[in-house]
Amino acid sequence: MGLFSKKISRDDLKPGDHVYAWRNAYIYSHHGIYIGDGEVIHFTRGDGPSIREGSVLDKIIVSSVTNHGGRYNPCPNCEKRSNTRGVISSCLDCFLSRGDLHLFKYNVSLATFMTKLRGGTCTIAPSDPSDEVISRAKFLLLRNGFGEYHLFKNNCEDFAVYCKTSLVVGKSYVLGRNGQANTVGAAACVARMLTPVIRNVIRLFSDIGMRKDAIKVPVESLVAWRNKVDTFVTRQKRLQP
Repeated sequence: MGLFSKKISRDDLKPGDHVYAWRNAYIYSHHGIYIGDGEVIHFTRGDGPSIREGSVLDKIIVSSVTNHGGRYNPCPNCEKRSNTRGVISSCLDCFLSRGDLHLFKYNVSLATFMTKLRGGTCTIAPSDPSDEVISRAKFLLLRNGFGEYHLFKNNCEDFAVYCKTSLVVGKSYVLGRNGQANTVGAAACVARMLTPVIRNVIRLFSDIGMRKDAIKVPVESLVAWRNKVDTFVTRQKRLQP
């Protein structure tokens, strides 16, 4: 495994793998679950008012594109997809968006984790069996049940890691504690002023596989909880003047 990330060939892909591709000159990466037959299930913010009216960072970090052929050469496999936000399924080419294919590693040793130059490439946590991983991803796809995309609190890496492990943080089902969010967050900005060893120690103890408050939550329970939260938020917005 390289110090930065692990590039793999398509021939090495296995159903249930957590894959990712770097975007915008390695500024960030987009994550998903490969389910076989050239198909990836992933969690995307898509494009819409929340992007066009958001911050500069929101406009840079758009998690996926609708096709790999560009605006005037739409992908024949994905162009008719009705949903482009939330949990979606697309072909591997559209997921990669002309980027290279990388494999997110699970159950890595402490030594391996500490050698990584940035987050979002591996975790200490072990993966569940592939059939369970694919089942979770398909369940979330069918119900679009992972909530609203948020760069720091609920992102594509959170989705893929949850599908692989069913782990969330605490009884409130907190997400947004994974490597990429920790790399670009405010705490990470402070950590960059420290030595590389101290930075990696901070990242290590934020890893889902190291947290003592991480718990396994069945996908049905997660979706039910998300629905309650979304209903509450919708009601609060309607009450606003």
